[in-house]
Amino acid sequence: MKKFLLIIGIVIGASFSSFAQDEKERGNGSRIEALKIAYLTKKLNLSTDEAQRFWPIYNEYMNEIRKTRIDARANKEAEIPTEEKLLNIRKKYNGEFNKALSSEKVNTFFKAEKEFGTVLQKELMERRMQRIENRKALRP
Repeated sequence: MKKFLLIIGIVIGASFSSFAQDEKERGNGSRIEALKIAYLTKKLNLSTDEAQRFWPIYNEYMNEIRKTRIDARANKEAEIPTEEKLLNIRKKYNGEFNKALSSEKVNTFFKAEKEFGTVLQKELMERRMQRIENRKALRP
């Protein structure tokens, strides 16, 4: 239990810099990012040492991914070139993550990152459906 709490503390500390942006600028992004970090922490089951090495690299990775997506939207870039840039970032950071984690855990990270998107979409859809059902129930 102490180990788990220590890892969570490290995650929060290491991720603090990415949460420091103004809430208005990021909107729901910080809440979703916090959920993603918790999801990844659970999936990866990192040791304290692994967590200390992994999270700073993850923060750099996410900053680069985020910047690429923002630039692509601002420049109205086509989907395929944007996806190529994102893939190149993933390839670059695959090597960086392999310095911090075993190749098995790196692979688990990339799979869990995709899974999180699916889990998030499913949760949002369920919430929308629940709101629709609640509105229908309130109508006379």
